[in-house]
Formats: sequence, structure tokens, C-alpha cells
Amino acid sequence: MATLVTRIKAGEIPEEIKRVAREEGVNLNLILQNITQGKIVIPRNINHPSARPIGIGEALHTKVNANIGTSEDFPLMDEELEKLEVAVKAGADTVMDLSTGGDLNKIRRAIITKSSIPIGTVPIYQAAIDAKIKYGNIVKMTPDHIFNVIEVQARDGVDFMTIHCGVTWKALNALTQEGRITDVVSRGGAFIIGWMLHNDKENPLYEQFDRLLEIAKRYDVTLSLGDGMRPGCIADASDRAQIEELLTLGELVDRAREAEVQVMVEGPGHVPLDQIEATVKMEKSICKDAPFYVLGPIVTDVAPGYDHITSAIGGAIAAASGADFLCYVTPREHLGLPTIKDVREGVIAAKIAAHAADIIKGIPGASEWDLQMSKARKALDWKRQMKLAIDPEKARKAHEERKGPQEDVCTMCGEFCAMKLVAEFFKSPRIKRC
Repeated sequence: MATLVTRIKAGEIPEEIKRVAREEGVNLNLILQNITQGKIVIPRNINHPSARPIGIGEALHTKVNANIGTSEDFPLMDEELEKLEVAVKAGADTVMDLSTGGDLNKIRRAIITKSSIPIGTVPIYQAAIDAKIKYGNIVKMTPDHIFNVIEVQARDGVDFMTIHCGVTWKALNALTQEGRITDVVSRGGAFIIGWMLHNDKENPLYEQFDRLLEIAKRYDVTLSLGDGMRPGCIADASDRAQIEELLTLGELVDRAREAEVQVMVEGPGHVPLDQIEATVKMEKSICKDAPFYVLGPIVTDVAPGYDHITSAIGGAIAAASGADFLCYVTPREHLGLPTIKDVREGVIAAKIAAHAADIIKGIPGASEWDLQMSKARKALDWKRQMKLAIDPEKARKAHEERKGPQEDVCTMCGEFCAMKLVAEFFKSPRIKRC
């Protein structure tokens, strides 16, 4: 089966690309060019044709991903399916199933079947959990089993996969030599490191990268090269381990493109404000403008319960600096498995960050949305304001809960509403507009 890149290079203009061009308001030829150059990806497995085509990359709207999935303590498939529904309704562009509890195959397949948007996974999770069940220890998983899991998930219709192939001995040596406060916070990265140390071998996902490419090409799976060495606190940001891994990912981006496999790169993590722009530009340079997918980044470590806000701050700066894809962070990050409400709040916060960046990136329609809201506010048109709000449900509820006797103004200012007063003042014959 030919990948999307292969089809374009053969002269075909797939319908999914036409749809992305229409929805984004971007020239079709520009999208075709950017896909063949690897600057845009459209994750869409051949076995998940019901997924809406979502373009991620240069000149397109900044996209938002929502993570869902069971845990060992909460292996509740129905709850995760409800989270999927809530995430889609709130405006998530993609969803990742990070399940680690219950029947993983059943949960993943149910999510894929129900989802109208692209689905991502981290296959090393299932490989490690299978090894623990079968052998009593995650480090006893075999390379063949890891790749078998990847193949099964690809066959099921997973559209993009996080693969921690940049966790190599070089990156691990950089980590141990420099030292860190939080060492490794990537679960997939930790599984790989444990396997490497136990078996005294190189990461099979790196060593057998061509085998991975063969699977990805067979099902047109987009590879998301994972950041197993991402910093877990702002003190660890931009260290040698993070950069060593990124250098390896840059090499693997080239190999994926040569194989005509779509590829993007994942980034940190926890990053202080003054390092975010440099982090994004470094990735874009090393990985030759591959779409950049960032977790947050979280800009301070002291706000548990509010990390949807700390990540939105970092996400806005990252996207404004050139990041293409924001992974949401929920208020329960660092505290526990997110609830349905947490998922919704996380998506909205990330969408706000993405939109704020799109305004200054000049993305078609971004500024116009704000302009229309401003006009509705000027006209005290509450119905239109609710319709234009990024979260109409919350805006409507907040307005109704504190509604006063005057229908045309809110209860913050009431009869002293500045826009209403000035509109009346400007009716004076003394006012002459130029």
C-alpha cells in the first residue's frame, strides 16, 4: 500500500488533502509541496478511513491533542470512551490512547471504532505490560514482541504512534554524566532504558528502525518520534541528554522521509519561558522543519492542579515560535488519572493557547474570529458572543448565573457599561466623526 507521500509523488491529489486545503483556507499546491518535503503530516491509517483528515505542520492552524486511557487502578473502558466524546466535542483534533489497565486491545479497538478523528498510541506501553504479565518483568520483553505489538496496533487502524527510538546509549550516557533533578519522566523512555540496562543492548527501536519503517509504510502510520529524555522539571531543560536525543531524531527524520513515511517530532516537557523559543527553533533546524509536537510545555513546577494553565502559557509561546501541535495537559497532571471534566478543561486551555499563537502566525481566519467577537461585544449582542466563544457552554453558564434585570448589559458594570455609555455619548450632535 502506498503512503500519502508516495501517492502525491506519483501525481495523485488525494481527496483528504483537498479537504484539508478547504478547511484550512490554504493553497492546495502549498500543502502538497509541504507534505512531500515533510513539513506537513496528515495522520490517517488506511484501516481508519472514518477519521477526519487533520493537517499538522507549517502554514496550518496549530492542532491540539488530548490524551485519554485507562490505568491499572482505573481500567474503565466506558469512562475513556466518554472522555473521547468530550474531547472531540471540546475541539480536540486528535486523541491518544495511553491505556495501561484492562484489556488493552479491546479498549484501543473500541476507541478507534468510535473516533471520528485520528488516534495515536504508544506501543511500548502494551509491549511492556504484556512482558510483565507473561514474564513477571517489563525488561524481559523481546524486540520481536515490541514490533509485533506495533504491527497489531497498526493493523487495528492507529493513525500515529509515539516511538521512543531516540533513547540510545549516547543519550543515556549524556544523562548519567550530566545528572538531573528528575532523571527520566517519560514512561516509554523509562521502559526502554530499563530494557537496555538489563539486556546490555542498544534500543531495538533505534537499531531496527528500518523494520519500523516497513510497518509504518504498510499501513500509512505517521511516526511521532518520542522524547524519552524530555525534561521533567524546568531545572533539567535544554540539557545534553535532551539535545543528544534530538540529534538522533533528526537523523531518523531523514530516514523516514527517504522511505516516504510521514514523521513528526515530539518535544518537552518542562521548559522555562526564556528557553521555549530556542527549543522550538532548535528542533526545526535539526529536524529540517518536521512538524513539532510539544507537551505543554509547562513553564513552572509549583502549580499542581493548575497545569492546564502552566502548559497553556508555554504552549502559546511554543506555537508562536513555530510548534505545530500541542498536547494538552489537564489540571490533574502530576496528581492522578484525569477525569472527564479534566479532559474538557485541558482541551479548552490548549485550544486557547493554539489560537493565541495562530493570530500572530497569520493563520487564515484566526484574527477574523477575534474581530467578529469584538464587534459582537460592541453591539452587546450576547447571543452572537456565545456562538463565537471558544467554550460556548461555559460562557453561557457564566453569563446566566450572574444575570441582572438589564438584558443588554452584564452585571459587572450594569447601567455603567462603558460601551453602552459611550455609544449613547457618540449620538450627541457635538460628535463629528472623521
